[in-house]
Amino acid sequence: MLSFQATLLTRQACCIFIYNTKPKQPVFSNLKMTTSSLVSSLLIIIVCSAALLGGVDARPSSASRVEAGPAGPVRPIRPRPIAPVSALVPKQLFDKLFLHKDDAACPANNFYSYESFIKAARCFPSFGSTGNLATRKREIAAFLAQISHETTGGWATAPDGPYSWGLCFKEEVSPGSDYCDSSNTQWPCVPGKSYKGRGPIQLSWNYNYGPAGRALGFDGLNNPELVSNNSLIAFRTALWFWTTPQSPKPSCHDVMVGTYVPTQADVAANRTAGYGLVTNIINGGLECGIPNDARVNDRIGYFKRYAQLFQVYTGTNLDCQYQKSFA
Repeated sequence: MLSFQATLLTRQACCIFIYNTKPKQPVFSNLKMTTSSLVSSLLIIIVCSAALLGGVDARPSSASRVEAGPAGPVRPIRPRPIAPVSALVPKQLFDKLFLHKDDAACPANNFYSYESFIKAARCFPSFGSTGNLATRKREIAAFLAQISHETTGGWATAPDGPYSWGLCFKEEVSPGSDYCDSSNTQWPCVPGKSYKGRGPIQLSWNYNYGPAGRALGFDGLNNPELVSNNSLIAFRTALWFWTTPQSPKPSCHDVMVGTYVPTQADVAANRTAGYGLVTNIINGGLECGIPNDARVNDRIGYFKRYAQLFQVYTGTNLDCQYQKSFA
């Protein structure tokens, strides 16, 4: 049927037609009316009568139209949930990556637990959850490879190869200094404290312990030893360093997930995105700009092995031999 407004207009048009005839001069009183005029008038009267009595359905017949059904509830499109890090790195894979971390020969045996790694990862929601599945796996593999080099206990002829001995150490052995930058007044060194390398990423220097502690809820300047005494804090400091940009350095996370945007200085220094740039961020002042550096090659060796276990491509630009460091 016509809508109320359309029906009303039809009725108004018909009323105008009927009542516009002169009084005492009915529509059919003119006997000279032609046959065609008579037929047209009869049709108009029939249509008007129908409109006045109940409205006219002027639409196509039901045989030639599709009636719209009642509108149902709008269901929001829910994105597919991102697999947690624990799904991408099940314990079985973690144990395969770190075959010898709990050997008696490793000073950190039984310190770096799988449970602590997973708990720490939950504190950094962007880690291992940015980009497609391959990107997420590649980032996790890169992170684990870098911390493996930092804590390696492997050697060229080690059982299961040199890249199966990650997480063997929890603190630097025989450091050359206490890693105190006395010129940094924002994070002043506490007398008697050493800010040597500790934890999976071997967090070093007072200007790293201070902000890491503030971000993670512990006193990094007064109690730096916590990083090598508490497994959860140890992993959290490593992930804090990984996901936190420190100008002019981007974060390792941004580099590995493809959100790193090089500055003009980065372009001039050939700091191109890839695993090699992550090495530059971590220790570029000592390792980058050096052709065929053994330390860089060790990092790459771990990454290649882990990428194979994750069944993911490493990407390009694995070394930093042609990059200038940020320092």
